[in-house]
Amino acid sequence: MSTRTRLVPRSRAGVTERLARSAATPRGAHRTTAETLDWLGFHRVTCGTEIRRIPFAGLDNWSFAPATGDLRHSSGAFFTVEGLHVIRPDGGWQQPIIVQPEIGILGILAKEFDGVLHFLMQAKMEPGNPNLVQLSPTVQATRSNYTKAHGGAAVKYLEHFLEPDRDRVLTDVLQSEHGAWFYQKRNRNMIVEVDAGVPVQVHDDFAWLTLGQIVELLALDNVVNMDARTVLASAPMAAEEAGALTSDAELLAWFTGERARQDVRARRMPLREISGWRRDTHSIRREDERFFRVVAVSVEGAGREVRGWTQPIIEPAGPGLVAFAYRVFDGLPHVLVHARVEGGFLDTAELAPTVQCVPSNYAHLAAGQRPAFLDLMLNASPERIRYSTVHSEEGGRFLAAESRYLIVETDEATTPAQTPPGFHWVSTGQLSWLAGHSRYVNVQARTLLAVLTTAGAGTS
Repeated sequence: MSTRTRLVPRSRAGVTERLARSAATPRGAHRTTAETLDWLGFHRVTCGTEIRRIPFAGLDNWSFAPATGDLRHSSGAFFTVEGLHVIRPDGGWQQPIIVQPEIGILGILAKEFDGVLHFLMQAKMEPGNPNLVQLSPTVQATRSNYTKAHGGAAVKYLEHFLEPDRDRVLTDVLQSEHGAWFYQKRNRNMIVEVDAGVPVQVHDDFAWLTLGQIVELLALDNVVNMDARTVLASAPMAAEEAGALTSDAELLAWFTGERARQDVRARRMPLREISGWRRDTHSIRREDERFFRVVAVSVEGAGREVRGWTQPIIEPAGPGLVAFAYRVFDGLPHVLVHARVEGGFLDTAELAPTVQCVPSNYAHLAAGQRPAFLDLMLNASPERIRYSTVHSEEGGRFLAAESRYLIVETDEATTPAQTPPGFHWVSTGQLSWLAGHSRYVNVQARTLLAVLTTAGAGTS
């Protein structure tokens, strides 16, 4: 029997309309957006957390395995840092990668107040966040977290996601994470509606917000965290539509062909054997200092399930750029997706933004050798930019990993309807439909999709 994801129809009676009503409601029943920002600021000031870089020798209960050089926790839980060999006809590459096979839960509770869906969001500290505390899902936990491998406190509201009433589930899908830094990592993205059992008055670090309020916060730098963005992108926000540049069947045929034509294999290997990288007391880094490094941090005074810990963490070489080219065809908004190969993907390629990279990694190359459309996005005129916000990536595993997220209106001269190999125009509705299924839309594209489907990014 095939284990492939079965694509289901896009219609979700009533759910899309209720989500749209919430997105159109800029004031919540319990607090304003300004009050929400004050609340987040209060938690940043009072969390009392200090993040310090430390040498690998300063890690508690983490060590390099003598036989492989892999970086592991003594409990066997959490994650490991191993080597990965990506093999392609052009020679491929080797790199460190995080291996975390357990499936975590990213879950948001929804509840109606005054006839409008509100979403229970958390002010959560993560050591990699540039400002420590950001707006997060109700539950954001790995299996190691919620089974208390760290010996800490229970995860609040977890019970609503472990065995939910299926009639109350608005979205439930396994989604990938960063394929360049994680090996086949997936999380369960869920929105579950509740009625009784969760009161209006919740714990101090939680708040009920409408989608309209979250939309306003998505326009601000480093406020809504990656896990909240991916859950929102998985919700059935886009209504049925007609007039896409290509049909759903044609889109799927193109993407299946893109996956099939990629001659890529990835295998785990001992971390000590990867070539082109060196390890010193404080980091594992490429010899040319590009892409990323593995470092170690100490977290003290955390307002989390445990008060403090040490851990390895990935730090990118510089800020990233994540951008969609945006055009309207026959009155319908479209974005230009890229069938992007990353070594950690379970299915070789996923639909990614038009541009997704750290520009400094390619600054030494001639224009024709840099990623397609990179210079177009870097040099976009202000009147063409429909959305521009800095977001950080997953703060539990990545340190200060920030990217400028852009949606740029383009034209036939710069991004023609006839696309180059590996690229395809898709409507917002088509992308939203595919994001409701596993392993189609990557995590960076899902951030921009959350903007497109909830706010339209000023693109109506």
